Amino acid sequence: MKYRTIGTDPKTRREVSVLALGAMLFGSLTDEKTSFAVLDRYVEAGGNFIDTSDNYAFWTDDSQGGQSETLLGRWRRSRGIGDEIVIATKLGARPLAPGTGYIDNPEGLSAKVIREAAERSRERLGVDKIDLLYAHIEDRTVDPRETVEGFGELVAEGSVGLLGVSNHAVWRVERARSLAAAAGLPGYEVLQYHHSHLRPRTDVPSGLFPDGSLGGAGAELLGYLRAEPGLTLVAYSPLLTGAYVRQDKPLPADYDHPGTPVRLAALRDVARETGASVNQVVLAWQIGGPLPVIPLAGASSVAQLEENLGAVELELTADQRARLDAAH
Repeated sequence: MKYRTIGTDPKTRREVSVLALGAMLFGSLTDEKTSFAVLDRYVEAGGNFIDTSDNYAFWTDDSQGGQSETLLGRWRRSRGIGDEIVIATKLGARPLAPGTGYIDNPEGLSAKVIREAAERSRERLGVDKIDLLYAHIEDRTVDPRETVEGFGELVAEGSVGLLGVSNHAVWRVERARSLAAAAGLPGYEVLQYHHSHLRPRTDVPSGLFPDGSLGGAGAELLGYLRAEPGLTLVAYSPLLTGAYVRQDKPLPADYDHPGTPVRLAALRDVARETGASVNQVVLAWQIGGPLPVIPLAGASSVAQLEENLGAVELELTADQRARLDAAH
């Protein structure tokens, strides 16, 4: 396994594996036996960066979520896991009532929610301190200063280490970080956004993003990352939930544009040259690139995890990387 540092403060920064494990469906669609087997193998391979959220996976049973955190808590206790494993979780997008969702009824990012949701996450995970806590989705009903101060209080108290942000407009990330810096408070240091080798359209509106997607790592966010060396991008869904390789799973509709076939062809060429799978090339392209990117990939079986782990040691040549970057 290889590692990189997230965070800049010596008191809170952590060394984490370059491949993060997504636990979104653990305890719901992925049963406990399989989830434990994947987690055990990941740790055995040197992995130490596990990602969840307080709302995972509410959509599987019309609940409010929490199944993933609860399972991770049981796994930690049964294996005697301590703070050597970095667990990241998120708040802000948990439905306030069963049968609702984060678009119509999210918990939001008020100071009260931040404190209460973080406490519930600690209880489910069985930890005294959350290593990395994300603001999961935007809440434009709350003054950003209140959100910044709410997170800052938890860090000051020692119940949270690093702070992160996901699915926010870049201007709102910068505003929150500027407010935090002006107040002498910790700011967001880890950015979690959707990022893969294929590039989606960002102008397609949705219920959460009426002006077009804010959840993808587009040119503006990548440029921000390039300009701020203290930040790290955690790239969720780097493998497009299997769409690169599964014939029965077409690419999402926002990838239906002229640039997709060209980039797919480049990926397949490099996969043939290296003898690796397309999925492994995608992950290796992220891991070994010039920007600090940590792919966050889930696995519903140990076999899937083994394939992902194989990408850590895959070294792309400068020529291969240049072709993958240039394809459009």
